[in-house]
Amino acid sequence: MDQVLIKNFINFLKEEKNYSDHTLSAYHEDLHDLDHFLTKHNLNNSWSKLNYNHCLQYLFFLDKKKLSRRSIARKISACRSFWKYLIRQKILNDNPWDKISTPKLNKTLPTFLTIEEMKKLLAAPDTQKAQGLRDRSLLELIYATGIRVSEAVQLNINDIDVRSGEILILGKGNKERIVLLGKYAQTALQEYLLHGRPLLLGRKEKTKALFINKGGTRLAQRSVQRALIQITLKAGIEKKVTPHVLRHSFATHLLEGGADLRSVQELLGHTSLSTTQVYTNVTKERIKKIFDTTHPRAK
Repeated sequence: MDQVLIKNFINFLKEEKNYSDHTLSAYHEDLHDLDHFLTKHNLNNSWSKLNYNHCLQYLFFLDKKKLSRRSIARKISACRSFWKYLIRQKILNDNPWDKISTPKLNKTLPTFLTIEEMKKLLAAPDTQKAQGLRDRSLLELIYATGIRVSEAVQLNINDIDVRSGEILILGKGNKERIVLLGKYAQTALQEYLLHGRPLLLGRKEKTKALFINKGGTRLAQRSVQRALIQITLKAGIEKKVTPHVLRHSFATHLLEGGADLRSVQELLGHTSLSTTQVYTNVTKERIKKIFDTTHPRAK
């Protein structure tokens, strides 16, 4: 498979479609997997010969690898998009992937914490230590704003105005948005900036990163996940808590508190309202559960 064309395709998705780095990386890997398959079937140098049956073979090949439906759907989507790009570039005339149906995805409701569980989690970090001040401020920030962990760790000092309670977020597809802090997150960030971050920075040359490890390097997403595992255990919460669960909790609690769907969509940075609507299903399920367990004539 022509690697130059793949590179041009990825650049097209980045520049013209504003795809996130995560999606670009996934699509690049998906096309690399397709390249292996095409080489095995001697089709890598004759894409125009790829037909519906070859596409079906690839679908069966992916299924045998025991991949999730979501992964298979994404890989087929990557192939379909790449062939569409080749047609646009007048390299090919037909897109056999259009005839392939992607696997239907099971709709799973997002996991979220109750308000009481959130209180326990936010109280768990040891704020007598610099790392604890950092962890508490990070958790307060994600819960207060609903930003993604990837957006949080990319924050720089200049992106945040603690006094006004505003943060500039660079989201998916390099789209900017302003999010607001609540008083708890403001206080936690002020304490971290005054007492925690300087200790973590040490004698290291000044860095622009807001959240840092000991030694002054920017905090990585993996480090956040590892810290959250320990904090969850300390808080005595039995659920599996990831940074995205905090984002789910933010959205769910807003809707339960009466926020309208469009406002939550903007706060989350969702492009499509349908992406946000999954949280309304969460609140409906919870209301149904409460009704079933409390109303004398529910069952």
